[in-house]
Amino acid sequence: MTTPTPPTGTPLPLLDAPPPLRADAERNRVRLLDAAFRLMSQGGVANLTMEAVAAEAGVGKGTVFRRFGDRAGLLIELLSHREKNFQAAFLSGPPPLGPGAPAVERLHAFGPALLRHEGCHRDLILASRTDPVRQYGVPGYGLRTSHLTMLLREAGADGDLELIARTLLSSLDTALVAHLTAEHAVPLDRLDATWHHLVAHLVPESRA
Repeated sequence: MTTPTPPTGTPLPLLDAPPPLRADAERNRVRLLDAAFRLMSQGGVANLTMEAVAAEAGVGKGTVFRRFGDRAGLLIELLSHREKNFQAAFLSGPPPLGPGAPAVERLHAFGPALLRHEGCHRDLILASRTDPVRQYGVPGYGLRTSHLTMLLREAGADGDLELIARTLLSSLDTALVAHLTAEHAVPLDRLDATWHHLVAHLVPESRA
């Protein structure tokens, strides 16, 4: 199903975002996430368990399971918490990633920015991949897809723009990038150049 794209200049909302939590529930969520971040900074993602988060936050284990469902749900919440900074950068930050630059310049800027954002959280992202399709249902992925679809449309690209946007995102998948950089010593500059090459072919009049 095609995701509706707001008119040009309309801020993109978080797609499928859950309803706001009550104030006390939100405080508890932040308390648990803060505890998880502390544990992660001390021992890495591998040592982050539901039991450890509960102990660090001073709550029962059942509270953590009720809030996040399972460990993958906790990791996805941690990623969503950090995703807000990246979303702010491409939705309302300075150009060329944010508004104020031509759509094609924003397309060129998006790939390298995403590469570096996800590179900073690579271990967390990979640890959350217990379900191979779960990542495609989170609000952050939907927002990225709609954003790229909008930019492609504004830049005058042809074809099934939503599917093209998803294909562009798949070229920067964290697992693929980890494999290329670790196993084949592919530098980020080469991945950047490939992103610019793809954008230039989608929008022939573009200039990186």
